Amino acid sequence: MLAETVTVDMDINEKLMPLVEIAKPIKVAIGGRGSGKSLGFGDIFTMKMEIEAADIYCLREYQDTLADSVHRVFKGSIEARLKLEGWDVQENKIIAPNGARTAYRGAARNPDSIQSAQGYRYSWFEEAHKASQDSIDKLLPTILRNPGCECWFSANPQNSNDPFSQRFIVPYLDALERDGYYEDELHLIVVVNWRDNPWWNDDQEKLRAWDYNNLPRAKYDWIWEGKFNDSVENSLIMAEWFDACLNAHVKLGFEAMGMKMAAHDPSDEGSDSKGYAARHGSVVFSLHEKETGNVNQGCDWATDLAITDQVDHYTWDCDGMGVALGAQVQKTFDGKRITPTMFKGSEGVDKPNDKFERLEGANIKDHSTNKEALRNKRAQYYMELRRRVWNTYCAVTQGKYTDPERMISFDTETIEPGMLRKLRSEMCRMPVKPNSNGFFEMFTKQEMKTKFKFNSPNLADPIMMLMRQPHKVIQQQVHIPAPIKVTGRRR
Repeated sequence: MLAETVTVDMDINEKLMPLVEIAKPIKVAIGGRGSGKSLGFGDIFTMKMEIEAADIYCLREYQDTLADSVHRVFKGSIEARLKLEGWDVQENKIIAPNGARTAYRGAARNPDSIQSAQGYRYSWFEEAHKASQDSIDKLLPTILRNPGCECWFSANPQNSNDPFSQRFIVPYLDALERDGYYEDELHLIVVVNWRDNPWWNDDQEKLRAWDYNNLPRAKYDWIWEGKFNDSVENSLIMAEWFDACLNAHVKLGFEAMGMKMAAHDPSDEGSDSKGYAARHGSVVFSLHEKETGNVNQGCDWATDLAITDQVDHYTWDCDGMGVALGAQVQKTFDGKRITPTMFKGSEGVDKPNDKFERLEGANIKDHSTNKEALRNKRAQYYMELRRRVWNTYCAVTQGKYTDPERMISFDTETIEPGMLRKLRSEMCRMPVKPNSNGFFEMFTKQEMKTKFKFNSPNLADPIMMLMRQPHKVIQQQVHIPAPIKVTGRRR
């Protein structure tokens, strides 16, 4: 006897069709607001319950009540969109006529419960951009231990450094930006946005158009176009400012001229990477990170890069463990025309009595001198970095002329795209620290980790250190005796 064939009419966003038609262990849909990802997934999984009698394991990272789950999405699929009969829609689960059912879990509250979900053929992680590394690490091997099972993820991309982005977007970003699609033996990833939604309506369009005309472009791109959200409240540098600095020397027609400088942010073995950056004049042309090795191995790595880059000046952070690297650096550069200088960001500012240069767009009180405006050297040179980025943004987007020596450009021909994406994330997610005395101050690395759960800015810090004028530092370190003044009568 032939099995009964179940046929149901279902409209689906065309961009989601590959997820239905192609079998892959991991399927991901990413995009911005109004794309219909969640409704599309709800309809697809409802049909899989109807046709395949498949149970669906539904996850969110945070789920305190069923109201936080996709239960309502399934209810809408059954009753409003697909108009199916005979389904048992309960308060905490849905059961199909063939016995297939939904289960809802919050991964953060009980991550170990994920490991008991191996009996499910399909899992759906909604709002997967909030998924922790622990949740991802437990889910994939649990579901995929049985052949033919699939893990589905729907997400609006957030920060480019979060676990979901690092696992499912960043490694494939070039293809996703170029084609809107990525596929290999393990993954099928699609980009779907508002313009792909066949049920787009006038009210949605009015809201999108208002946001387009009134929001900062980086925020609009995150909300509606599914781009990374690499800005925070009271951020030192806005994402659109950073974007204007990409190849700014090409856009504005100035060349890399002047001294070559390199900077290194050291770290020991552990979770923090080591960072290195170099600039030629106003053009940053080298940017690297090293995830392994101890502090001395990292020092050798960074000084070797400086020699390869043929820099004139080299500096490194000596506020922490880098303070012990002086002899190692000096020995490496012995006989070479590279001048090494320590950078101690916690020290008082350079040129303390010089007039503080007011920066347009910065919410900082007017002060007469640098020492009255800036908390320390770290604040001073992050302020200088902000000033250069702002000047470049105004020159590129508004045509305001600025001396190229007061701008900054990141060379996309010589720096890997992944490094630039990570630098963007770090620079644009650095909030300015409130200071009751009116100083401009930045959070320390440890404060950023504990207060905001941000990774250490291992690429941003070397860029910041490059803002210090090396010839001024060298002059300060050289002791020149004062001339002897002779008085008295000549015999």
